[in-house]
Amino acid sequence: MTILYKASAERAGQWAEAFARLAPDVPFRVWPDIGDPAAVEYLLLWQPPERIAETFPNLKMVFSVGAGVDQLDFNALPPELPVVRMLEPGIAESMAEFVCMATLMLHRDMVVYLDQQRRRQWCEFQVRPCALRRVGILGLGQLGQASLEKLRPFGFPLSGWNRSPREIEGVTCFTGPDELPAFLAQTDILVCLLPLTEATRGILDARLFAGLPQGAAIINVGRGGHLVEADLLAALETGQLSGAMIDVLEPEPPPPEHPFWQHPRIVMTPHIASMTRPEGGAAFVLETIERHRKELPIEGLVARGQEY
Repeated sequence: MTILYKASAERAGQWAEAFARLAPDVPFRVWPDIGDPAAVEYLLLWQPPERIAETFPNLKMVFSVGAGVDQLDFNALPPELPVVRMLEPGIAESMAEFVCMATLMLHRDMVVYLDQQRRRQWCEFQVRPCALRRVGILGLGQLGQASLEKLRPFGFPLSGWNRSPREIEGVTCFTGPDELPAFLAQTDILVCLLPLTEATRGILDARLFAGLPQGAAIINVGRGGHLVEADLLAALETGQLSGAMIDVLEPEPPPPEHPFWQHPRIVMTPHIASMTRPEGGAAFVLETIERHRKELPIEGLVARGQEY
């Protein structure tokens, strides 16, 4: 049995070290050094290789290195091949940290202060209590709920929207398209943590921005495809939005001439809001392989047709 890693080349060494510590007897290879393709039974990846079934005839399972699987083209994967999303705890912890940081930066006008620093301006703003700044999260899955839990101690009024019903203590929950306008109308800082689907692509657009209170701000830590960039720029120009924290774009990285690089009301980060920790990820993969070999239920297994 061989485990093959095909994801970030920069982090491959960390994954190799983690597997070497936890399972020194299990062969672990890093793409493109696949060794004997017939020996590869488990594939840990971000994007699958072409002709995956022909290349790896004994492949038993695919793991996404991230919490989401929307980057995968399921039509290119054999329908009988199990796909597992990463449930390593560090993913939710790091995302919740980033959401808290971004929320506090917008709440305390840090986007404006950073722009003032670049322009050598010295101007202060009255601090607004957290209790008067309403934070809403689009998407109440594992990452959304972890972020709400981290935000709770600051005293922000919290709300969330999801396509299916949720009940979360201390959070006002909204469900489905009919309740989206009411959710937006009472949200001052909007966090997008939705999966990217055909239904959610382009959801952060002019119509959604118009439903937010004047001067609201957004944080996009979902996917770049959620955001209509021209609509964000227009909303910042008119003042409908006061600022944005953007961690995901399409494509990544954006070209040098992209307007987000120099925009005074946008803080952009290179898709680092959440990362799988190799040690925890390796432990999850090995535990899942053991459960698979014993024919036990598997956490994170993606149901085809319900990938998101």
